[in-house]
Parts: sequence; C-alpha cells; structure tokens
Amino acid sequence: MTTHVFHRALKSALPYVAGGDGITLRDAEGRTYIDACGGAAVSCLGHGHPAVLEAMAAQAKQAAYIHTSFFTTEAAEKLAARVAENCGGDLNHVYFVDSGSEATETALKMARQYWLERGQPQRTKVISRHFSYHGNTLGALSVSGNRWRREPYAPLLADASFIEPCFFYRHAGPGETPEAYGARAAAALEKQIVELGPETVMAFIAETVVGATTGAVAPAPGYLKRIREICDRHGVLLILDEVMCGAGRTGTFLAAHAEGVAADIVTLAKGLGGGYQAIAAVICSDKVYEGFYNGSGVFQHGLTYSAHPVACAASLAVQEVILRDDLLANVRARGEDLNRALHGRFGNNHHVGDIRGRGLIQAIELVRDRAEKSPFDPALKLNQRIRAEAFARGLMVYPGAGCVDGRAGDHILLAPPYIVTTSDIEEIVSRLGEAVDAALAAVN
Repeated sequence: MTTHVFHRALKSALPYVAGGDGITLRDAEGRTYIDACGGAAVSCLGHGHPAVLEAMAAQAKQAAYIHTSFFTTEAAEKLAARVAENCGGDLNHVYFVDSGSEATETALKMARQYWLERGQPQRTKVISRHFSYHGNTLGALSVSGNRWRREPYAPLLADASFIEPCFFYRHAGPGETPEAYGARAAAALEKQIVELGPETVMAFIAETVVGATTGAVAPAPGYLKRIREICDRHGVLLILDEVMCGAGRTGTFLAAHAEGVAADIVTLAKGLGGGYQAIAAVICSDKVYEGFYNGSGVFQHGLTYSAHPVACAASLAVQEVILRDDLLANVRARGEDLNRALHGRFGNNHHVGDIRGRGLIQAIELVRDRAEKSPFDPALKLNQRIRAEAFARGLMVYPGAGCVDGRAGDHILLAPPYIVTTSDIEEIVSRLGEAVDAALAAVN
C-alpha cells in the first residue's frame, strides 16, 4: 500500500497496529506483541487504562485547548502540585511542555535567563557528558554526547563542553572500586569548570540513569553527591535529565531520590503521561524561580501546546493511578524479578558482558569476548538483529549501539510498564533469550 507518511525508515514497511490492552499490542493481522520497552520507556500503565481514558474524555468535553497566555486550568494546577509533591524538597515550580527534547530546550533557556536575571550574563557555557542523549532538537542535540545522532547536524549545533561519563563497566580502571571510580569521574567536572572559568559556566546537565545511549547505566556510588558539591562550589546550576528514568521508572519518582541529591532543574517526560498524550515538564527549585520572580517576572519562552489541558488531565490520571495502586512498589519488586531473570538467562552467556539497570529500566550489553569486553563489529548491527528476532517472537525491545566509542557497542534495553507481573517478566526474558541466541547464531 502506498503511504504518504514520511516514516523513519523509508524502505521498510511497518505493520498496522490494531489495538492494545495492558502490556500487549495487536497488529492488523492478529499477531500480539509484549511491549517490553514501553515503546521508548513511555507506556508506564500500558494501553487502554479506563481511568486515564475517562479523564481525557471529561477534559476534552470541558475545554479541548487553551493558550497559557490567557488561562490556566484545573488539570494543569493539580498536576503541577502533584509533580512538585512527588519531587519533594524545593523543586516546587513546574513548566509544562510537550516532549523530552522541548524540556531540555526549556531547561537550557531557563538556566541562561536565570543568570541574566542575576546579573551574570557571562555565564553562557554548558557542560555535558560523552555518550549522553538529551533530545533531537538542535539545542538539545548540542548538549548531547551521542556521536551518531550529532554527526549529520554538527555544523548547526551550538558549542558545549563534554566530560567522560560515569560508566563503571566501561571506564573503571583495573581493581578500581565503584566508589573510587565515582570520585574520579566526578573530578572531571571540576577540572572542566576550572579550565573554562567558573564564572562562565551556567550549567552541568546529566541523565541521572543514562537511558538510550548506553543502556540503563546508573551512577557509581557517591558520584552525584560529588557532582552536586562541585556545582555548588562554583555556582553552577545542576540540570538532571530524568526524561527516561524519572516519573517512577527506577522505583522512586525521581531516580535522584535514591542518590540523595536534589537538582536545580529537572526534566521529565515519557512516564509522566504514559503516552496517553504528549507531555513533558521542567521542574525548578525555589532558588531558580525566585531569580525570575524577583527579576523581570517573565520567562521569555513559550510553546503553543504548553500545559495542554487534555494532556495534563491524562497525566494527572496516570499519576493518580500510580499512587492509588502503589505501582512504584511494583516497579521495585518486578525490577528485582527482572534482574534475577536476566542474570539467570544471560549470566553465563559468553557474549553478554554486562547486565545493569535499576527498577524497570535494565539492559544487557553484548560483547564479542566477555573477558576482553570487546564489542562486535558495528557493521553486523547486532542490536538491530536482536530487535528483529524479538519482534518476530512477539516481543518489543529497545536496541542501542555505540556505547563503547560512539559506533561500536550493542545493548538491548528493557522498560516494561509498571503494571508488569512476575509471569510477564519470565515470558519477556524467555523470548529475549531466544532472540539473542538466534541473532548471535547468525553473526557467529
């Protein structure tokens, strides 16, 4: 059938989705698929949740759209209050946008204007990390350390500085403890700030748990606390990107809660609305907000669909269901199940070098040789082969490449909905095992 949709891959035909229920999707031919990655770690409640659908319909009947220069809505106010309460501390101010990329753009502009309001216009520089990913718009891509995503658009990107990531499996030295490695990785930030000139740096941005680019890499013990101390010492704003790992994905509302660290600015998306509508959020501290309030009183920024009422109503319903059904406890418990199942199935696999993650965002990294941690040739596209083999077996997984040097390094990310059960986990890992075996047989 001829299509007028400009798809991501122009030469491959996609099946039509016909329906979804819970953690499964069904195509037009009647085949079913377990959504073990939430699309892109989005579908935290799965598909067709009645409470969310009811909330969306009710809001659409009341008012389908408003512009935030004219009105606020009960849905936006209640959702902001819920998000602020869930974030805790002094993260009390929420700016709604439509995607993770827009959230990064907003956070960067918020950080820049904050320093203008404070009378420090020389603070223009942003520090990020290699192998990071903060979004596909040009500003977000400028602070993303994802090599293959950046390359085509490099001439259009703004300047940013990059330090090495906190990635113990790949970057720790022989015999180095996680704590010692975390301290060393954090020290790279201070070195970079000093080299640039502390008075010129406006922000450091990092994913609390790295998602798509390296596959569920959590920070080494103590790393983020040291990062917070370094930022405080030099007056640099800390922006934590929790677009993928936040809103409960790791078992706490913010992944940073488990680190005992509070950012100045946090970005959320994906699990915030569970995919029922496009929504994301930027949450800032009292300090940042007061910089605006006591200054010009205006954030020179805005988007047409910010705080969309139906999106806010849907997201509020998603967050209420998570609270009502104590789903974060399920995330933690099923995360333990997932970790055990992955180790049980792949722990002795010569081609699985690392099993990592937290809660319901976990990954396996594939290697040519486990002892040497050598990656497969990127030309083999092993991660895509595994994705295809899994899809053929009715399983959706999130493939990734480039975790070693930007090109080489294959991983498979799992991020099932928060409603997943123990038996679901067993079936997911069983099908993934078959897919990995088949793909490895093909490349070997």
